[in-house]
Amino acid sequence: MTTQVTPGLIAPPAADWQMRKRQLLSVIKIELSRNFFTRRAMWIYFLAFAPAVIVFLHALESPGGRRCSIEQDTEILAGIVQVFYLRFGIFFGCLGIFTWLLRGEVVQRSLHYYFLAPMRREIMVIGKYLAGAITTSVVFCAGVSLSFMFMYSHFGPRGQKFVFDGPGLGHLGAYLLITVLACLGYGAVFLGLSLIFRNPIIPGGILFGWEAISGVLPSLLQKLSITFYLKNLAPVEIAPRGLLALFTVVADPVRSVIAVSGLLFLVAFVLTTACFGVRHMEISYSKE
Repeated sequence: MTTQVTPGLIAPPAADWQMRKRQLLSVIKIELSRNFFTRRAMWIYFLAFAPAVIVFLHALESPGGRRCSIEQDTEILAGIVQVFYLRFGIFFGCLGIFTWLLRGEVVQRSLHYYFLAPMRREIMVIGKYLAGAITTSVVFCAGVSLSFMFMYSHFGPRGQKFVFDGPGLGHLGAYLLITVLACLGYGAVFLGLSLIFRNPIIPGGILFGWEAISGVLPSLLQKLSITFYLKNLAPVEIAPRGLLALFTVVADPVRSVIAVSGLLFLVAFVLTTACFGVRHMEISYSKE
């Protein structure tokens, strides 16, 4: 006895992947519009572009670079990226974006629309994560690029020579790489925390404290922080000064390949865990 299968009832693997691709792109498109064009995103723009405004005012105050030197401004720019952006701006920017991707849907009582859609929950999680990564990477890379441009533009020909004939473009590339990796790493962690905790702000604050004091921790514990791997990619090293220098523990640096691959492995691990966790996620709006 033979069984006939009606054509079109069972989708071939290629068509199935095409459908999932369209669903993923749809989720990304929806989330990008929410991330870029809502009032909630205004403070993300503030965190990203506030240093650029300060550097612009510095450039106006010192036309032609008469009151400063390229070496001094290079060290200042390194401090802006490694201290403000890496440890503060990108951290809280990702905290606001990625913890809201799922937890915000629960607060607004709209997550069930995604769950009722004929779409795998893993696609929803990956799409939301990619949208958050694109948002934070674009906004903070733009802020870093503007800070870099304003920092060297007021030097005139000397600044152009440093950027195009010297190490300037290499520094910019390293800063942009650090920015993107920070957005990917922090974003994955905060997305995972939003699946585990009803209020991810509290564990986020604990993580902020851990990252802030990572420099004074023993070498082994420093390797459990995201900033440890990212600062190894920085083109300019910032030496601790004053009282901080007494407590700073200098850990052995890791190679750039290990730093990048380690962060990407962290992202892959957290996303995989989140995809498994969201399968068993249940919504109870009455408890929120």
